[in-house]
Amino acid sequence: MKIRYLVPLLLLAAACTSRDPQNSAFCGMTMMASGTRLLDQLGNLHAILSQPPEEMMTGRVPTRVLGYPAGYSLPAAGDSGRVALGYEGEGLPQVPGFGLALVDDSSEVFRGVVVFDPEPPRGYPQIGTISNASVTIPLIGLRIHWSSVNSDQCPLFPPDSATTNAEVSADAEVSADAEVEGA
Repeated sequence: MKIRYLVPLLLLAAACTSRDPQNSAFCGMTMMASGTRLLDQLGNLHAILSQPPEEMMTGRVPTRVLGYPAGYSLPAAGDSGRVALGYEGEGLPQVPGFGLALVDDSSEVFRGVVVFDPEPPRGYPQIGTISNASVTIPLIGLRIHWSSVNSDQCPLFPPDSATTNAEVSADAEVSADAEVEGA
């Protein structure tokens, strides 16, 4: 191998290496593929939710705007059984844009919200809104096969991005057990 080819390859390898795996080229490609799979799943009308998952109201909601670090949203009751999410993070798109509330189709566990910047699809039930101080966008619910859109190496919602609903439930059970034992 000639030395002139070796230097660009080493520079490319260094550029793709990061101490934070969320900033790696692999994770970037994984996020793009996950986003594409989610948008494809919107074509399956049986996967669309007409009501927000109950678990959305039990704690901080893991939220990711694709292309930005994962953050979280704080839920509140909205009009007509809808949910209003207050987004705490970077990159919420200006209108148009929309959020997808993701529910694992095999376990019925609510996983979090992914935000996209294209115009939302027309004719889908809106289960709520997601907003920050300057913009509000619609929220659509979607059942998905979780393992087809999430990677253990580059998770959509890293464990430290928000307190997941499973953690909130587990913490509540531990607290209740501790109170019973202490009584």
